[in-house]
Amino acid sequence: MMDLLPAFVITLALITLVSVRYRISPFFTLIGGSVLFGLLAGLTLDATMLGIVAGIGKVFSAFGIIILCGAVIAKLLQEQHQTEEIVADIRQRVKNPPVISGLSGYILAVPITCCITAYIMLNPILDSLEKDPQKRTILLYLAAVGSIISYALVYPTPVVIPLFDAFSGGMSPLFYNAISIPISLAALGGILLFFQWWSPAEPAEGSTQVPAGTGWEPSGIPGEGTGGKVHWRAWAPFIAILVSIPIAFFIFGLSHVSMINIIMLVGAVTALALAPQQVRLQGVSQGARHAGMIIFDICGAGALGFVIVQSGFAQTVLGQLTLFIPIIMVPFLLAALIETAQGSRVVTAVITAEVLAGSAVVSAIHPVPLILLISAGSCIVSYVTDPYFWLVQRTTGDDVRTVVRNYTVPVALVGVFLFICAVFLEYFAFR
Repeated sequence: MMDLLPAFVITLALITLVSVRYRISPFFTLIGGSVLFGLLAGLTLDATMLGIVAGIGKVFSAFGIIILCGAVIAKLLQEQHQTEEIVADIRQRVKNPPVISGLSGYILAVPITCCITAYIMLNPILDSLEKDPQKRTILLYLAAVGSIISYALVYPTPVVIPLFDAFSGGMSPLFYNAISIPISLAALGGILLFFQWWSPAEPAEGSTQVPAGTGWEPSGIPGEGTGGKVHWRAWAPFIAILVSIPIAFFIFGLSHVSMINIIMLVGAVTALALAPQQVRLQGVSQGARHAGMIIFDICGAGALGFVIVQSGFAQTVLGQLTLFIPIIMVPFLLAALIETAQGSRVVTAVITAEVLAGSAVVSAIHPVPLILLISAGSCIVSYVTDPYFWLVQRTTGDDVRTVVRNYTVPVALVGVFLFICAVFLEYFAFR
């Protein structure tokens, strides 16, 4: 049996190595990591496999309905070109294309329950929003970062749900969002200013940067010229989700676990009811296929997290860490380490929630700052293990250095901002 902290570090290092070198499904790397950690920690193979199965089952029961509903909504919107209508509606009220891009990513990532899916849906729309390739590339980066901000902070997303379930202690999700949404919007505004400042005065040859102060005149977008008319059918699933939250919470008194499943079902049923039959069948089929890929990756995280908890890691290692670093740094650094190893914010949230639940860290930090600290850690290193990094690299056509400049650095700045907000709330608002 090896000491748990070296076993944990070795496991994460091997997950990182396999992820970067072989680029295979995160599900298999995480399951392999679960087996390795269990054996290094002194668990029998049987106990390790039982923990893996239990972890997979726990995560699937928590996320299955939610992610399937989000994927179906996304596919139905895509099949009916309603994403373009949503962006056109935003365009009627917001005239600045960078703001439109960041805000569109921010809005779509939450009900769709996947920031990457939101980005893929927006990609062709942003092509029509701006014809200049340099400006269009910046719009893609803003959409990506905007989608990550809401995905990492706003309830209900697959990042926030496991953190809220583990740490809320009966806190209302409405109370949490009353704090997290203004913080996330402030982060988005900061990123928009960052891109304006970060762009050089004159773009270098071959660069995708846009000079600060350049006028952004859109080249045309589907749905313009509707005289301010709102495409209510496109917005209907989102409206249904929002309306369902207070009804489920205040009228039916549902727990937040029941509530999140109910409101996502309401959103999906609304989208299905408004879609033509042929689109409906195709949306369900393609949505289920896409949801399956997402769910299994998250289930791998549940397996690793459950095995780590079984080993006694939280009681043994976290107690030792608090002797050397301030306790408020523990969730932030733990999340940053896990995110660096495997690249998925949802996986980071699931594993971190499993590891910290029941530890002294939870009782020492208020739930809201605790969730913000973990979200902050999940944003610090978005690099080669992050599948979103490579998707952005392929869609922009930029080299790795440019993607680091325009994707990794802004997301890291969001993480730093969230950390500062969490520390402020912990020491000045909730004390």
